[in-house]
Amino acid sequence: MTTLPLGPDELLTTTRTVRKRLDLTRPVPLELVRECLENALQGPSGSNWQGWEWIVVTDPEPRAKIGEYYRRSFEVYASSITSAGELFKDDPERAETQRRVSSSAVHLAEHMGEVPVLVIPCLRLEGGKLPNGNQAGLWGSLLPAAWNYCLSARARGLGTAWTTLHLAYEREVAEVLNLPENVRQGALLPTAYYTGETFKPAPRVPLDEVLHLEQW
Repeated sequence: MTTLPLGPDELLTTTRTVRKRLDLTRPVPLELVRECLENALQGPSGSNWQGWEWIVVTDPEPRAKIGEYYRRSFEVYASSITSAGELFKDDPERAETQRRVSSSAVHLAEHMGEVPVLVIPCLRLEGGKLPNGNQAGLWGSLLPAAWNYCLSARARGLGTAWTTLHLAYEREVAEVLNLPENVRQGALLPTAYYTGETFKPAPRVPLDEVLHLEQW
């Protein structure tokens, strides 16, 4: 398929988490998802392990079940964090951004099960058990590939959202999808066409506030 005329910098800075603007009514061709996944497989994998597995869910019934588990997890999460009105109260501009983010997060939680395509990147693990200690090397063999998927979707006029809240119910979702015991889930990527025209870079903390040269 022809991709959008996005240069690399624009692609990187406008691949946003899309929540309210996901089109819940427009079907997404499976071939388009496959194109994105082909690019995902070019992501780095430690020792060229390629222990990833990709679950694509389009059937309404399992999507609805996964959406319900996501909604439950979101409710717990939302009740445990500071309200949007209190976050960054000393920075009005950032507080307003946070309120918009919170509103869109609520919307996605209410409609996750209606998103046309749910993609779940997974890893095969011996015995299905996560190792103790720092797991950066493990997930570093999956998450860059998952981000490749999101970038490829953006280039094809699709919106995605990077989410992990469903992992509070990882076992239950695994049962819905009949996953083997040695397969662990790394994220949930709702995928759909988006409404509106395009996206712009998000406000971020200035680089010099987080950059450390040579030492902390």
